[in-house]
Amino acid sequence: MASTRIVHDVVENYDALRFGLDGVKGDIVGVHPLQSLREKMRVDLEGKKRTILDLTYGSAFNLREDFDRQTLSRFQRPPGALPSSLLGFEAITGGLEDFGFEDYLNVPQDSETHRPADMHHGMEVRLGLTKGPVCRSLN
Repeated sequence: MASTRIVHDVVENYDALRFGLDGVKGDIVGVHPLQSLREKMRVDLEGKKRTILDLTYGSAFNLREDFDRQTLSRFQRPPGALPSSLLGFEAITGGLEDFGFEDYLNVPQDSETHRPADMHHGMEVRLGLTKGPVCRSLN
């Protein structure tokens, strides 16, 4: 009989001193029902807008808008003191008009325990040389 084995998704060179210990609470607890409802309504509204634009201006308009979204979503600053704002992407997707709780509550830069990202490690993560988040704040 084959032995039963639980496969763990553990990164071989995970730096526990830098990033802290991993927990499984985030994997067990799902999202809030209102958050999933809000996301579903946003996706439905976006689909309706695409249909209206397709019927009004033709399919080339939506293709051009998709190309612009892809281009603007890739623009990012290197990790460091100035975070990437993605202002052009928010302008094209309509994200500037959406003012959610995350815009004024629990801003990480306002926290006393906020630790700025290490630019060297952030570039290693972006290039795939190191595993893990760019910077993990102390909680």
